[in-house]
Amino acid sequence: MKVDVLLGLQWGDEGKGKIVDVLTPKYDIIARFQGGPNAGHTLIFDGQKHVLHTIPSGVFRPGTKNVVGNGVVIDPVIFKREITQLIAAGVDPRPNLLISRRAHLILPTHRLLDAASEQAKGKAKIGSTLKGIGPTYMDKTGRNGLRVGDLTSGKFEERYDALKAKHLGLLAQFPNFTFDLASVEAEWHEAVNELRELQLIDTEHYLNEALDAGKRVLAEGAQGAMLDIDFGTYPFVTSSNTIAAGACNGLGVGPGRIGEVIGIFKAYCTRVGSGPFPTELLDETGEALRQAGGEFGATTGRPRRCGWLDLVQLRYACRVNGVTQLAMMKADILSGFDKIPVCHSYVHEGEQIPNLPFGIEPDEVTPVFSDHKGWQEDLTGVTAEAEFPESLSTYIDMVEREVDTPIKVISVGPDRAQTIKR
Repeated sequence: MKVDVLLGLQWGDEGKGKIVDVLTPKYDIIARFQGGPNAGHTLIFDGQKHVLHTIPSGVFRPGTKNVVGNGVVIDPVIFKREITQLIAAGVDPRPNLLISRRAHLILPTHRLLDAASEQAKGKAKIGSTLKGIGPTYMDKTGRNGLRVGDLTSGKFEERYDALKAKHLGLLAQFPNFTFDLASVEAEWHEAVNELRELQLIDTEHYLNEALDAGKRVLAEGAQGAMLDIDFGTYPFVTSSNTIAAGACNGLGVGPGRIGEVIGIFKAYCTRVGSGPFPTELLDETGEALRQAGGEFGATTGRPRRCGWLDLVQLRYACRVNGVTQLAMMKADILSGFDKIPVCHSYVHEGEQIPNLPFGIEPDEVTPVFSDHKGWQEDLTGVTAEAEFPESLSTYIDMVEREVDTPIKVISVGPDRAQTIKR
């Protein structure tokens, strides 16, 4: 069997959690392969809203195994809180939750370093969620990290103290940053004790053996392709590989075991935090999209920047991910527009180009738009493709043609039932 990969193709917040939840009945295992609690995967069904940060989005389907892979970074406090909230909602994830021993832990001092660094940047800040993600990945690549497997190694306290001492030395370089470590450290150690009691496994062996046994696996990405540390809008990116190749590194499966790559995108674009955004709308239309789409971060609550669909960016994301099929989200939010501008190309160095260049800051590219006929109908009650307005079908066909990839799923509302499979 092969691992199918599902990931976001824009700047995150595309609706990955919903589509994972919709697709989960086809799979035996859902596996998160990168990122950490900066992710916010929202699922709505049976009149309830759930937001997951670290736990895979297959947790609401009975019998599905949920794997937190080695590429994920875990904050024990947030992880414990997430489990507690799920139990309160009537779902105990622990029997089907498996955690890689190779996954790295976010320490309280990682969060402090994140906040101190962002504060020191001032106006040049990158828009961090302040969850300690960046400093944790820095320790991982610097070979100083603390891993889940260290919890049962007998050397946990020694390694924790050494890493904390290193962090306190780094924090001394920020004299204007004040903090109270003791106030958060006790809660962290309590949460670590509970994490230690969960199912800690070597997920690289578990997943490969599951594939050999014919089990179906879906790798769930976090953030979006344009936040990839290598191929995103650097330096305004996250600290991990969010693209499909990251599933190999983040789970321990070889490239030959990757099957379908399912790319999720909104019918328009959004972005949270700083960084270039060529099609951003800084007017009342952008605000109307924000309000209609509920475009506020599931993790941070920050208002999302909104803009029209950027096909140059989407074409690029499909290419670097090897996307085989697409899911278009929030088509219902565009209802009511007489015309919908779409960016088909950029002007770069005096030339009109179809491909994403090295830099896409406002002084480097100018988006070239063409208008497409909008639709007035309320889509939220649509149950079949045959009920689509003609202009929506034309919009879908246009996107498929431009990116040379089929759109297999259209979302017409936030609930899992408001999903049209083509």
